[in-house]
Amino acid sequence: MAEVGWEHCIKDLKGVVLDMCGVLYDSGEGGGVPIPGSIEAVKRIKASDLKLRFCTNETQATRGRFVAKLQKLGFDISVSEVFSPAPAALSILVQRGLRPHLLVHDDVLPEFDEVDKSNPNCVVIGDAADNFSYQNLNDAFRVLIGLEKPILFSLGRGRYYKETDGLKLDVGVFMKALEYACDIEAEVVGKPAKMFFLSALADMGVEPHEALMIGDDLVNDVGGAQDCGMKALQVRTGKYSEASLDREAARRLSNGHLKSKSPVWQEPDLCHPPGVCCILTPALPLWAALCEAQ
Repeated sequence: MAEVGWEHCIKDLKGVVLDMCGVLYDSGEGGGVPIPGSIEAVKRIKASDLKLRFCTNETQATRGRFVAKLQKLGFDISVSEVFSPAPAALSILVQRGLRPHLLVHDDVLPEFDEVDKSNPNCVVIGDAADNFSYQNLNDAFRVLIGLEKPILFSLGRGRYYKETDGLKLDVGVFMKALEYACDIEAEVVGKPAKMFFLSALADMGVEPHEALMIGDDLVNDVGGAQDCGMKALQVRTGKYSEASLDREAARRLSNGHLKSKSPVWQEPDLCHPPGVCCILTPALPLWAALCEAQ
């Protein structure tokens, strides 16, 4: 198999979208720890001619508190540069006149202060962490099952993520439980939803083919970006593992999106959709070279 260098992915590039947890830092006690080289990498991208935005499915804090945590860790980042699911979900709720039952982390509740939550006619589920008790899940189920047309919003659909003390179940696991119990399909707000990526691109004034997504999640970061026409790269940090890559390659092979199974696939014609790249590479050397290439 002839390999295509990662430089293929930065041709005519105008904007970069970065995942955060697992790419910039690993979350955990005390706010987490930066991934080595990531602070400098963000500085170098910002010093280049590239436009930069951050897309995260973080729902354990308000966007303001989350950005403040990243700033404390040393990152050059502002609230206006960060796209997260809770503010996007709030906008949808207001536009559609919906009253949510919230199953979310306590620290993200202030994002929903302005919306009416009495007599709920939908459910919003996020990464609730310890709030994912049987009682709380059953309460959400009862709201949904009691509605003539149940509506479930999920703030992302990740399977798991990495903290400093190991892997943790993400919101997608609990979303699937409610979908199964109520025989419904959730509306995903956040990655990998197409509109979530497109909103970040619109804010930069960049077309999908001119943008590159960098993340540690092959499905929600790389796959979601590719599905809306962006180029995408996966880094070997965060929750990356060879086993997860093999599983996704096998899935794509069975769906006809790959011609052959390989632990690292670097030919654009093997990726979905055609013409975009998925390449695995250490984070800092890629980002530093990416900036130098501009």
